[in-house]
Amino acid sequence: MANEPQVNLKKLFDLDPYLNSHEQEIRRRNTEFRGWIKRLNELEGGLNEFTQGYKYYGLHIAQDNSVVAREWAPGAKEVFLTGDFNNWQWLATPYEKQPFGKWELKIPPNPDGSCVIQHLSEIKVIIRKQDGSLIDRLSPWAKYVVPPPKELGVNFQQRVWHPPAHEKYMFRHQKPTRPRALRIYECHVGIATEEYGVGTYRNFADNIVPRIAKLGYNTIQVMAIMEHAYYASFGYQITSFFAASSRYGTPDELKYMVDKAHEHGIFVLLDVVHSHASKNTQDGLNQFDGTNACYFHDGARGDHTLWDSRLFNYSEYEVLRFLLSNLRWWRDEYNFDGYRFDGVTSMLYHSRGIGEGFSGDYNEYFGLNVDTEALIYLAIANYFLHEMDPNVITIAEDVSGMPTLCRPTEEGGVGFDYRLGMAIPDKWIQVLKTKSDEDWNIGNIVHTLTNRRWKENTVAYAESHDQALVGDKTIAFWLMDKEMYTHMSTLSDSSLIIDRGIALHKMIRLITHALGGEAYLNFMGNEFGHPEWLDFPRIGNQESYHYARRQWHLVDDQILKYRFLNEFDRAMHHAEEKYHWLDCLPAYVSWKHEDDKVIAFERNNLLFLFNFHSTKSFTDYRIGVELAGKYRIVLSSDDAEFGGFNRIDKNVEHHTFPEGWAGRRNYMQLYLPCRTACILAPQ
Repeated sequence: MANEPQVNLKKLFDLDPYLNSHEQEIRRRNTEFRGWIKRLNELEGGLNEFTQGYKYYGLHIAQDNSVVAREWAPGAKEVFLTGDFNNWQWLATPYEKQPFGKWELKIPPNPDGSCVIQHLSEIKVIIRKQDGSLIDRLSPWAKYVVPPPKELGVNFQQRVWHPPAHEKYMFRHQKPTRPRALRIYECHVGIATEEYGVGTYRNFADNIVPRIAKLGYNTIQVMAIMEHAYYASFGYQITSFFAASSRYGTPDELKYMVDKAHEHGIFVLLDVVHSHASKNTQDGLNQFDGTNACYFHDGARGDHTLWDSRLFNYSEYEVLRFLLSNLRWWRDEYNFDGYRFDGVTSMLYHSRGIGEGFSGDYNEYFGLNVDTEALIYLAIANYFLHEMDPNVITIAEDVSGMPTLCRPTEEGGVGFDYRLGMAIPDKWIQVLKTKSDEDWNIGNIVHTLTNRRWKENTVAYAESHDQALVGDKTIAFWLMDKEMYTHMSTLSDSSLIIDRGIALHKMIRLITHALGGEAYLNFMGNEFGHPEWLDFPRIGNQESYHYARRQWHLVDDQILKYRFLNEFDRAMHHAEEKYHWLDCLPAYVSWKHEDDKVIAFERNNLLFLFNFHSTKSFTDYRIGVELAGKYRIVLSSDDAEFGGFNRIDKNVEHHTFPEGWAGRRNYMQLYLPCRTACILAPQ
């Protein structure tokens, strides 16, 4: 990884000629990016050395049982290590000051050769501020932190993780190859249990991973793994960036979980929050060295007003080392395969995206509001990750539509593989919330699903964890909450609300899957229409776990209709695996009829048909198709096994007629029942 990145902007401008007028700014950014790589090559031995900061900083026990500990605390007057190893004498074990704000401590073994600091010992870093006062901190590089006993308050405790060699978990399974097309299951270990409590890594590995594999997902995106003192922050207020959250189990149990996913051929993505950090001081990064700066910007630029959190200073050497080493740590130590970067929009703009409408005017993306330092950090991160592992996948949570974000760094892009299609779930919620079926604007729905940057891959989703949170509703709840508790049994009377809900739930998922992007994402439980919202235990709900869990028994109960949605989700993914519609060019939409509420499009020679009309079924409905020949229906949302009415005969062979229709060379005529979707494949 010592080579300097090459760049050729021609492809970027060929793909999007509108970028030509911003060539100067694109070149300036790329020069800055390459300048950083050059500097790191010259001064730090290259990115390979630079990104292994976790081997240098923090506390390490050598083979001879000596201890070495290092910290970066440029604002500190003195630094000490304390813990049960020195009977909590705060000033007994001082660090020595090194150049560039670094501090180092070496402790020889005991006379008998044993280590002074044991596995699971509790330690703290003590900082003497410039005014002489003392403060206690956890190391920013802590690998294991645990919540305190209730009688000791709320601050997490740092424990030394150094199990004996024979107890360390050894990976048994090879990392899977990068999936052809991502079918992502977004999940949270803590709520993946039916119990009134916090789920564990082992529970997830043994009970949830097999479910995910059976459904046909090939990737999991795991939330809230980096340690966060406040459970209800959903993992987005991180306090210890190198520590796997201990509320779900030990570091070795997380390794077991990742290994179990790999055994099932599942790619594992880590939800990474490098956009901000918790304001906690005693168990977080904030004011680590006693100053307001250190890892963050000082003053207003260092505070996120909406999230009440701290913002990193991406122009600082040691901050870059910290963040890049953090990405590497999760790959090297835990075998994660890729990363979903949270809050990228907040990183990209000085406004943090607050109150921004993002009209699509290119001046918004290449003007003074862009936080170039953060953008260049993201480019360095993507460049380094892809150089280190060509199989890695990176996804950006960006709502702004920043051009070049998902083009390779060698083309002058930022280097992400995908961005989240965040407008799609907003559109579905808006449609379900504000319009009756008759008023759905078919053209507008199609526009939202297809409105993405050419050759910049998008992860499409109908809903994610955001829509599941308390205060919002899942799609299943918007559709069926009035009767979900009374009419979801196959033994109860049929219900128009439930019939409509099940039909539309399937259609919304399939059209999002097939039309919305080059990858697909679902949040845990939504595949079967999980009822109710998600709410973590907090003071406002009397610390209740009632809504912080997943009710798997609902889908396992053969008498309940949740299994129909689950079965359709499985069939949809297995159809994609067989017919490959995600990893190809976007669909060609030939038909979107407002009165009939019918949408038709082709993708990878498959024909997708949707009749969203609430009452009208059509016989001999004419549909244009490019490829001549015989077609057969390979997936129908109306099958009885999916809770449908079996109105579509999948044994019928559909022939094309050699006459142009809807801009296609041929047409066929089909029966399209109301509120159904189907896929036809050429035979």
